[in-house]
Amino acid sequence: MAAVSLRLGDLVWGKLGRYPPWPGKIVNPPKDLKKPRGKKCFFVKFFGTEDHAWIKVEQLKPYHAHKEEMIKINKGKRFQQAVDAVEEFLRRAKGKDQTSSHNSADDKNRRNSSEERSRPNSGDEKRKLSLSEGKVKKNVGEGKKRVSSGSSERGSKSPLKRAQEQSPRKRGRPPKDEKDLTIPESSTVKGMMAGPMAAFKWQPTASEPVKDADPHFHHFLLSQTEKPAVCYQAITKKLKICEEETGSTSIQAADSTAVNGSITPTDKKIGFLGLGLMGSGIVSNLLKMGHTVTVWNRTAEKCDLFIQEGARLGRTPAEVVSTCDITFACVSDPKAAKDLVLGPSGVLQGIRPGKCYVDMSTVDADTVAELAQVIVSRGGRFLEAPVSGNQQLSNDGMLVILAAGDRGLYEDCSSCFQAMGKTSFFLGEVGNAAKMMLIVNMVQGSFMATIAEGLTLAQVTGQSQQTLLDILNQGQLASIFLDQKCQNILQGNFKPDFYLKYIQKDLRLAIALGDAVNHPTPMAAAANEVYKRAKALDQSDNDMSAVYRAYIH
Repeated sequence: MAAVSLRLGDLVWGKLGRYPPWPGKIVNPPKDLKKPRGKKCFFVKFFGTEDHAWIKVEQLKPYHAHKEEMIKINKGKRFQQAVDAVEEFLRRAKGKDQTSSHNSADDKNRRNSSEERSRPNSGDEKRKLSLSEGKVKKNVGEGKKRVSSGSSERGSKSPLKRAQEQSPRKRGRPPKDEKDLTIPESSTVKGMMAGPMAAFKWQPTASEPVKDADPHFHHFLLSQTEKPAVCYQAITKKLKICEEETGSTSIQAADSTAVNGSITPTDKKIGFLGLGLMGSGIVSNLLKMGHTVTVWNRTAEKCDLFIQEGARLGRTPAEVVSTCDITFACVSDPKAAKDLVLGPSGVLQGIRPGKCYVDMSTVDADTVAELAQVIVSRGGRFLEAPVSGNQQLSNDGMLVILAAGDRGLYEDCSSCFQAMGKTSFFLGEVGNAAKMMLIVNMVQGSFMATIAEGLTLAQVTGQSQQTLLDILNQGQLASIFLDQKCQNILQGNFKPDFYLKYIQKDLRLAIALGDAVNHPTPMAAAANEVYKRAKALDQSDNDMSAVYRAYIH
């Protein structure tokens, strides 16, 4: 694409990572947000969203010149709302211009008529000029003195202060070229860009080849926080497949906001069963990346939002499986996983040769083995794929996926795993992923209990809990998990990001896993008792960090 001259205030189509091109406007970035080094880029505010981003000039196209092309490519509801917001913005701008030009014409006419009435005759004008010349000559010397002293005063001031003093603008009023740079958002346009959208391959330029170009491309995103000075972050991901000595395979997939290039969604029909904290974020990202998804949930009302975003509704698990090529499921525990497959109108009734079932629930290895056996016995293909993460990571498409079972099915799920996660591992035969997931959550749950224990010990010994957190954040234990969970405790905010009842369930299953191989798990056993006490204090449906309350009651 030939280079296009862009400037502040221009309407553009911006290509951000794997998302389709989106309408936006080039605006001034916040003062605290530094421009990334490297290639030329502009700061763009996207219509119909709360997104801002630094976008390379190669990833920008003028809005009007490419409007028809983009509308043909993208048909999603959110996309159309964003385009409507642009058109509303243009109508408002046009209305202001017309009002301004009309007022300017009226002002000009008034000035002309006023000048005609007040214009003196030539004799009067000459007399006034001669009088004024005399006054000017009288004051020339004084004027020179004032200018000279004024020059020395200005010389001692900074260029910034001089510019401020010389500026005729009133305090607080922006310059003309900075006015009106905010984008009015239509009242009907809410939320992030979502919905099923066709994958769009941005036209490469000479400086941006199609393959192997700029594999670590950075997008600097402005988070919606109250601290803009520290809220931008570089998001870097690279897609690659690597074999480890253990024989496991890792697909380090792109994150959901910023990777160089687009995901090509599979043409297979995808089903999804279970729209809880994790499942909801997963389905949202599948739809964003252009997958065709049919959803089912025990509480049907939870499906409504996804239907609005383009998902299809399945009446039963059996119907979803029978109409889709690959069906994913994410439910709470072993009993729910078995009921979903073996119960009335369950998954098993929809399985026939070639149908694929992927269980993403965190359960024990025996449950997984039982489900795999019944699915395969009907000619189906089975993969277990529990996920490590929480609600926020699910929403952000940054989960870690642990898979085991049918290797071919794992590869068929590639575009889905890239949409929902940052990394996926293939761990071999059925049951390995369940065991690994329980071990990961055992470590996480035990760590959380230790954090709560340390904060309460600090409190009862007269130490500052905030200072303890500050010290931990400067040491080797520093992590997002540590900071977020401590902040939950300090603020008394236990809104669930990972249910306490589920981490206790995982600890219980991990202890049983240790018992099965005669391996001691005393730390996990101790942590499990603390979580059981928290459950007795009605903390089951709070975040796992509410285990803190087991220590203060």
